[in-house]
Amino acid sequence: MVIAKAWALKKHFDGFPKTSDFDLKKIELPNLKDGGGQKLLLESVFLSVDPYMRPYSRRDMKEGDIMIGTQVARVVESKNPAFTVGAFVVAARGWRTHFISDGKDLQLLPSNWPESLPRSLALGTVGMPGLTAYFGLLEICKMKPGETVLVNAAAGAVGSVVGQLAKIGGCKVVGCAGSDDKVAHLKEIGFDEAFNYKTVKSLDEALRKASPDGYDCFFDNVGGEFASVAINQMKKYGRIAVCGAISQYNDSVPQKGPYVQLPMIFKELQMEGFLVTRWNNRREEGLQALLKWVVEGKVKCHEQVTEGFENMPMAFIGMLKGENLGKAIVKV
Repeated sequence: MVIAKAWALKKHFDGFPKTSDFDLKKIELPNLKDGGGQKLLLESVFLSVDPYMRPYSRRDMKEGDIMIGTQVARVVESKNPAFTVGAFVVAARGWRTHFISDGKDLQLLPSNWPESLPRSLALGTVGMPGLTAYFGLLEICKMKPGETVLVNAAAGAVGSVVGQLAKIGGCKVVGCAGSDDKVAHLKEIGFDEAFNYKTVKSLDEALRKASPDGYDCFFDNVGGEFASVAINQMKKYGRIAVCGAISQYNDSVPQKGPYVQLPMIFKELQMEGFLVTRWNNRREEGLQALLKWVVEGKVKCHEQVTEGFENMPMAFIGMLKGENLGKAIVKV
């Protein structure tokens, strides 16, 4: 008999999430059976906290539901020959320490995953955030060598990979972040220009100084005021990939604007929102490319690891406040 711990959404978030919005539950798991769906018992090793959880919780969850999310889990007991005991998988089973599966919702880590590489990277650079950067740049921005790429929230899980992949693709890369330490980190991982958007006197001037000729591609994780300023500095025929809008996730009252029509018309811009799940059929291609670049040292990974399942809410709230450098992970 296994007792799983799980974090539930006690109350829908109003503005910034609070620790009191969560409830820690205990769930008694049934024993495995040869038939039916109870074939695998897994324990979570690493859990992910991501910005998308904030708007998706409102859209997809009821109060009392287990918080949504993804984990790297280890197979503890198996009655499914496709999954051996000790194998590691990626699963989207929410904020819980243990769970039972039939195997259909599990994805084994790539078979060529090196022992020396932290398996937590399957939730970051060699996982959903890395794939978001990969397909967003290749398929939405359609970056070309010699172009200039702008990315905001550049020290986060997605943005840091965007900048490094753009450099591999032969582009000039400009990034912005919310602290001087993060800006220093961006320079370390190869960004050509980086600035702290919280301390510059004028966002418009900072963007112009970083790239006087403007921007061919803009990978937007933030939305809001930043996007409305940046869109005016796009080059003709520029491409904008709208990946996130973290500046708006915690607003109780919707922001007004921005009004993008005039710059889009005059500069003939393309602006497209996307979800990485569009390319699920090419997941293996993306993972293998990212894994190769990480192993070769061309893509550097940084993780903000919080110890302890009991600290999931705190890690989530800290991530939304921008306290993490790179991917925010919780180690059980």
